[in-house]
Amino acid sequence: MPKYVAFLRAINVGGHIVKMDQLKSLFTALGFANVETFIASGNVIFDSGVKNTTTLERKIEKHLRDELGYAVATFVRATSDLPAIINHQPFNRSEMETEENIVYIGFLAEPPSAANTEKLRACATEVDLFQVAGREVYWLCRTKFSESQFSGARLEKTLGMPTTLRNSNTVKRIAAKYP
Repeated sequence: MPKYVAFLRAINVGGHIVKMDQLKSLFTALGFANVETFIASGNVIFDSGVKNTTTLERKIEKHLRDELGYAVATFVRATSDLPAIINHQPFNRSEMETEENIVYIGFLAEPPSAANTEKLRACATEVDLFQVAGREVYWLCRTKFSESQFSGARLEKTLGMPTTLRNSNTVKRIAAKYP
């Protein structure tokens, strides 16, 4: 049975507090097996016989909206897809490996339009660089996230679609734990 990770938006931010035991129970109620959470920021790992990630996303979103009372954008990836996501080199390797620079990965439900991808690239500054590869956005931030002029909300507005961001180190840790 395939193993997946659901990257959830709006979990434990903005007043939407969900205990990880509750989140695990919500996913178990959907019939998923081997449900685990990974750090308290909306990462849920589970097994499912369903092979279509879009179907999984819609099923999870509906259930979470019904149970939590608010929309939770959900982005599902097979754990087998994570190595390609984390090994992608959207920026100069030395820039990605500089300790002060952080690469964030934004997960999308579908690839953005070419026009919106260009809008995002036009937002690049000396501090922030962006690349899109399929359903992922890579953001190289050369300062603290809180000091950047860019934000997750601006990313969504520029792309015209919901996204959720994870530090690339978090995605690497998930990939290492669930090969």
